[in-house]
Amino acid sequence: MLSYSTHISDPDLPWVTFVHGAGGSSTIWYKQLRAFRKHFNVLLVDLRGHGRSKAPFYEKLKTYNFSTIGDEVLEVLDYIKIKRTHWIGISLGTIIIRDITDRYPERTISMIMGGAVMKLNKRGQVLMRAGATLKSVLPYMILYRFFAWIIMPRKTHREARNLFIKEARKLYQREFKRWFTLVAQVNPLLRYFRFKDSNVPTLYIMGSEDHMFLPSIRKIVSSHQSALLHVIENCGHVVNVEQSDHFNEAAIKFLKQHS
Repeated sequence: MLSYSTHISDPDLPWVTFVHGAGGSSTIWYKQLRAFRKHFNVLLVDLRGHGRSKAPFYEKLKTYNFSTIGDEVLEVLDYIKIKRTHWIGISLGTIIIRDITDRYPERTISMIMGGAVMKLNKRGQVLMRAGATLKSVLPYMILYRFFAWIIMPRKTHREARNLFIKEARKLYQREFKRWFTLVAQVNPLLRYFRFKDSNVPTLYIMGSEDHMFLPSIRKIVSSHQSALLHVIENCGHVVNVEQSDHFNEAAIKFLKQHS
């Protein structure tokens, strides 16, 4: 089972489950925990190969997809006996919670999609193809640093960029390759998500400087009735770290409206 931690304030309060992105861990939510546990019970998980969900656990499967990863998260919910939860994801974690919601809508109350990845623009597709070619040649941290700089290029993004690079150092080389291969093949799934409204209350929280992903989210929100968009000014991709107070306020307000 995945490594996880729970923070229970009151058994009668609704649950909020936080899902980090590739290369991160549950520690990236350190600016959210205090604020959210005042209003909700909180579940933090480390995805396979990340944080404390390390070997021998990650050796169970040689290859996997987003549904496999989502099922491992649901295994934790089942173990704790959480029937329904709010979901909060960041970056690639948003793909995981959207996939879970699409397959098991009865498990989801609402979704917060921070720095959501719902389409790779032309630059992103070129980068992924280049990375797929070089991942067997270059040390994975060189690739990860490069992608972190492309996605979070400004000085104001430094804290989030350094945090993700620090967490990525804890990954194994082969685990990074598995995740990289997974992301490189994600376009058909993202195309489906862009086309199909989840019909679940969804709030996208994006940074105004998230140049790779914000344009596609604007299009999604314009066509999905269940979705809303909140843009944080002077903020990049990792909104929960760069503008944590603003993120917390918008997210908690939305969750309370749908609890």
